[in-house]
Amino acid sequence: MPDRTAFLARLIGLYCLIAALVMALERDAWLAAITALTGSAPLMLLLGLMVIAAGLALVLGHNVWSGGALPVAVTVTGWLTLAKGLLFWVLPPAAVVDLYLTRLHYAGLFYVYCGLSFVIGLFLTAAGFMRKAHAP
Repeated sequence: MPDRTAFLARLIGLYCLIAALVMALERDAWLAAITALTGSAPLMLLLGLMVIAAGLALVLGHNVWSGGALPVAVTVTGWLTLAKGLLFWVLPPAAVVDLYLTRLHYAGLFYVYCGLSFVIGLFLTAAGFMRKAHAP
């Protein structure tokens, strides 16, 4: 049975690869969804709920800061996910719009973010499937 790090690396990695593919194929729909989400306080509340739940699950289930790049990458992903969810909860929608669409230039750098998701996904997926199971 694979260890938790390998499982989570595969899960997050495949998610990132699929997200990057959908992003690349459906740019306009993706940008419209981000704009609609960040402009709606009720949707941001629900999105924050889901992202915080995912982040907490990762942080509580895998808070490993040693053992190589893969376990640390999975742990950092969990903490960044939790932080992102908290931002969705504490920032007003206008601040989230400013962050994503203005400061991070989400629309203008869309394919950079798409590529970043792809590279992260490729690393995590490959490393997760190549990792040998460790004893618990």
